[in-house]
Amino acid sequence: QVGGFSWENCGDGKDPVVLQSLSVAPDPITIPGNLRISAAVTGSKALTSPLKAVVVAEKALGELWIQLPCIDQIGSCTYDDVCAILDDLIPPGTPCPEPLLTYGIPCHCPFKAGSYSLPPSDFPLPDIELPSWMTNGNYRVRVAISNKGQELACVKLAFSLQAQ
Repeated sequence: QVGGFSWENCGDGKDPVVLQSLSVAPDPITIPGNLRISAAVTGSKALTSPLKAVVVAEKALGELWIQLPCIDQIGSCTYDDVCAILDDLIPPGTPCPEPLLTYGIPCHCPFKAGSYSLPPSDFPLPDIELPSWMTNGNYRVRVAISNKGQELACVKLAFSLQAQ
């Protein structure tokens, strides 16, 4: 399906953290607008600091997929410690934002092992000034999360963006 939303785990079944389900609407994703997400994740191992995330983002250009650079922390970036980024966004000691709070989903490291599920929930996508190469089109993103060299999770996403 070209230009539709899809996802898969890429950890060849060995990663301790696995995405069980993920749905996103609308398709294509519109900016600005509301993004409705539901998801379920199971983890057999706690995620502890430092959590490294390696993101590879590609955009379709005709038949070709072009890897996007990392600009202002958006694109194909390596984040050395996601835990520290979360602590900057949501100061430790403050409650997690909704709807995470209601459904008991943590927003800080360490993330305990177990199952987490998010029923369909709306997240507003603000009218952010995206660079022109980041607007309308079809995208593929691969996110690998690791701790001290051990891969913990890996997910591939495909989606379309449509700016208003």
